[in-house]
Amino acid sequence: MQKRVFSLKDGVNISFTGEVRKENIVKMVQNCQTGKCGCMSDETKQKIKNIDISGEDGDVNIILSGSILKEEIEEAIEKSKVING
Repeated sequence: MQKRVFSLKDGVNISFTGEVRKENIVKMVQNCQTGKCGCMSDETKQKIKNIDISGEDGDVNIILSGSILKEEIEEAIEKSKVING
């Protein structure tokens, strides 16, 4: 699986390609939203205003809107047990 993080004007875009299942990405986001993960600090989570997941198995994108930095998301992705399991 390839993971790429891009800075946007008002947030961050995360692109997952290759061996990626959309349901796993949705699960990761849900865990984050409900506090069931330790991949990012509460401070970072509070910066996220909206999360949009799109795509299909093999090509999934997440757009995080808010005052969040690319580096914060890259660090969280590396800690994710759902993705790096």
